[in-house]
Amino acid sequence: MTADPEGVGDRGSVVVAYDGAPFARDAIDEAGRLLGPGHNAIVLTVWQRFDLGFIPSGDAKLDAADSEQVRGAAERTAAEGAALAEAAGFRSRSATLEVAPTWKGVVEFADEHDASLIVLGSHGRTRLVDAVLGSVARDVAAHSRRTVLIAHARSTTSR
Repeated sequence: MTADPEGVGDRGSVVVAYDGAPFARDAIDEAGRLLGPGHNAIVLTVWQRFDLGFIPSGDAKLDAADSEQVRGAAERTAAEGAALAEAAGFRSRSATLEVAPTWKGVVEFADEHDASLIVLGSHGRTRLVDAVLGSVARDVAAHSRRTVLIAHARSTTSR
């Protein structure tokens, strides 16, 4: 995890699950719009070797078997998300967590930090694809005792 910037505490923070995908960016924007400025946020990127679970920021080649490379890419991705959260009005910091499955890491992290809200984006897959691949958003909502904001992907015509 990265250092806590001045004024950003953990307890009661909004936990934002961020994997670098466009729908995750949209979720940060939507949460900022709905909540307004000034909330504390911890932007969390969950990672795993081989099956990363996020889209690395930047253009660098990545060896998914190399834990240190994957950890570094996850840290850069989480930092990117924290910068987006700052732009959306949050006081934010980034964090990373190596765990599988991703939904469980998000739920446990939010519990450990006594989050007031979990924010994540939805891919908007069909039920068939969702049944085969699973859904982090669905599983977080089903297993968390905390309030969960699931922002759906924006229409490409609205951009």
